[in-house]
Amino acid sequence: MISTVARRAVTALLWSVAVVGVAEPVSAQPAPDDGSMLDPSSPLDPMSDFGVEWPDEAIKADAPPLVEGEAPAAPQGEPIAEAPAVEASADLTDAEAERRYTVAIDGMDAINASHIRARFNALSALMARHGSAANTAQIDRRARADEKLLRELLRAEGYYAAAVSTRVDAIGDRIGVSLIVEPGPLFHFTHVAVLGLEGTEAASARPAFNISEGDPVNAAAVLAATDRLRKELFDNGFPFAKVEEPDVTVDYADNDAELALAVAPGHLAHFGDFQVSGAKAPFGVKHVRRISRLKRGEIYKAADLEDLRRAIIATGLVSAVTLVPVPTPDPAVVDVSVALEPAPMRTIAGEFGYGTGEGFRAAVSWTHRNMIRPEGAVTFRGVAGTQEQYLGALLRRSNFKRRDQVLTAQVAASHVNRNAYDARTFTLGAGLERKSSIIWQKKWTWSVGTELVASDERDTIVVTGVSRRRTFYIAALPGSLAYDGSDDLLDPTRGFRLSGRLSPELSFHSGSFTYARAQIDASAYQPLGKGFVLAGRVRVGTIAGAQRDQIAPSRRYYSGGGGSVRGYGYQDIGPRDVDNDPIGGRSVSEFSLEGRVRFGDFGVVGFLDGGNIYTQSMPRFTGLRYGTGVGVRYYTSFGPIRVDVGTPLNRRQGDPRAAVYVSLGQAF
Repeated sequence: MISTVARRAVTALLWSVAVVGVAEPVSAQPAPDDGSMLDPSSPLDPMSDFGVEWPDEAIKADAPPLVEGEAPAAPQGEPIAEAPAVEASADLTDAEAERRYTVAIDGMDAINASHIRARFNALSALMARHGSAANTAQIDRRARADEKLLRELLRAEGYYAAAVSTRVDAIGDRIGVSLIVEPGPLFHFTHVAVLGLEGTEAASARPAFNISEGDPVNAAAVLAATDRLRKELFDNGFPFAKVEEPDVTVDYADNDAELALAVAPGHLAHFGDFQVSGAKAPFGVKHVRRISRLKRGEIYKAADLEDLRRAIIATGLVSAVTLVPVPTPDPAVVDVSVALEPAPMRTIAGEFGYGTGEGFRAAVSWTHRNMIRPEGAVTFRGVAGTQEQYLGALLRRSNFKRRDQVLTAQVAASHVNRNAYDARTFTLGAGLERKSSIIWQKKWTWSVGTELVASDERDTIVVTGVSRRRTFYIAALPGSLAYDGSDDLLDPTRGFRLSGRLSPELSFHSGSFTYARAQIDASAYQPLGKGFVLAGRVRVGTIAGAQRDQIAPSRRYYSGGGGSVRGYGYQDIGPRDVDNDPIGGRSVSEFSLEGRVRFGDFGVVGFLDGGNIYTQSMPRFTGLRYGTGVGVRYYTSFGPIRVDVGTPLNRRQGDPRAAVYVSLGQAF
């Protein structure tokens, strides 16, 4: 019986391919025992031809001198060759000629070798340079390196008696390299022992090491099971558990092996507290406790530590975080050391865009992400555009009072000049919300808030077209609730989304009156083959409690544009006045269908949109305006960039023949 520890029987077999190509030492051959003595004066036998011409004098003159005792360096990318070990056909007479070659593996049809072939193709010296011409010496070296590689891959799968030989043949103007495999028997475990768990609080972790008697001696499976056991212990209250490397004993005579794994689980630990360190840490222990799922007295779980790491990174206030369990005088209690490295707190951003019906628009903002500690980001933002001007300040205090809860407050002054109205507005608002982020896409999100608006607005009397100016004072209590069952925030490919918004509002203009704005949005995504997704959405909305003419033009429903019915100008769909300008309405109905085809980092989308605005409080789904077109997508790490070109199918006077929209993320 031949014994070997795991580093030789498992780990080394799995990763020994990292040193493939290094020449093995050539064994000394015994002198021939023919009863004769060697005559020192006899001539030497002729040396065999290497197949490579000796460099000429000019080349030798340019070569750097060798340091005494230093061996000549191997050519770049090639290991130093040892004596030829491959079987070559007699047709390989011109050894120095460079020719292309093919590679074949024979003899593995009787075993499940698809993943072995895949690993071989990824690590093979021959495959790495496949398609390039090489001479016989180069091919020989690569072939012998791959012979060793394939043998080690087979051993890692449990074929310890595997033999691999190599043959090189001339096939026309090419060279054929064949790796001939004799896999031999598959070795199995006859005994598996996990030592140190039985009778301890960690015994329940034993099933995580799912290697049993009768299983093949597979290095990858053993190491994966070891990692699972280690993770199971860390995730269930044993932060200082030690799991040794597996010890495997292989019996080549009986084609089997035994496995022993030593484990020292330590004490079952409960979480104590955090220890925050770091120069100029952006927040302290209290805030770390708030965003952590680790609670005092609960069993320590490594998964909660990883969740905390992601939550800290999501604040945007740290560039690096290190979380380490720390033992305490009580072996049943563990603290966590939190080392924070602050990130730059200030950001300046700008954007520029154009939309048909919206004109040109440029925006600039300055943000201090921790102006009000902790996590109180203040943003000052300005917009200059052909139809919009804006100046405002926004506070977003993340993880306010509890994890994932955001306090918002804003003050803003704006001027919006649309075909439907001209509004100069001053807004004060505040709210609480729970929203998704790029790091965490939440199933349920919500928001509640309050809004105070003073708006000086100009529009026209519908019947006469006479211009008028009115001032509205509005108090609103907007709220929303949404469910997201899709698989991606910016580029969903399956699942559905459903959201609802409700905003009771009190308006003061020539007296006071109340009304309520409500809207429901739904979308669904269905993959129909590789790279193709069918997507659809529906929107309905209503304003109940007041007549259209009483409601401020800026608070009515409108339709048309890049996020609505593409092909039409922004807000252009719906009833119009005598000057052919939109006037908005009290209800809306819209739908969209998209066929999304993706190939690599690019994609093409075909779409059909429809919708209309109604004077009545309930949408009727009649008289819909349809738009269709195509779009292109460029997929980035943060979401797709989209460019859509649409055209109206039943255009009216004043509607454009085509419209272009550019934005980040899918249309819905």
